[in-house]
Amino acid sequence: MFLGEHFLQFSGQGRIILPAKIRDNLETVILVRGLDGCIWGFSESFWQEESDKYLKVPLTEVEGRNMRRYIFSAAEKVVLDNQGRFVIPLPLVSHANLKGQVAVIGAGDHFEIWDVGAWKKVKKRLLNEELFKIS
Repeated sequence: MFLGEHFLQFSGQGRIILPAKIRDNLETVILVRGLDGCIWGFSESFWQEESDKYLKVPLTEVEGRNMRRYIFSAAEKVVLDNQGRFVIPLPLVSHANLKGQVAVIGAGDHFEIWDVGAWKKVKKRLLNEELFKIS
């Protein structure tokens, strides 16, 4: 399970070091263009389960074609070195507008990579909204 909030420097060449708490037992990750302007990161085993969901919507439906195009066209498998470093592909760097400092956050079944400014705005909104109704 991916947990926590981590801030780290992002090199201009797309290289980051995945925090130890996030990379525990990972050798490879699948990076995907996420929603809300971030990058989603999945373990290979969970990605297989998740991608099967996208493939269930038939190709004959516009939603099925669009979802496949959005998710799979920018998905990349990356290998972590022994220090947890990897390079984020340029199309994903551009999608998330990454530069300078980035936030890597755990989101349970996946992790997310955000531009720090964008993450702070999302986090502020999350903290100021009543997101969950607990009875």
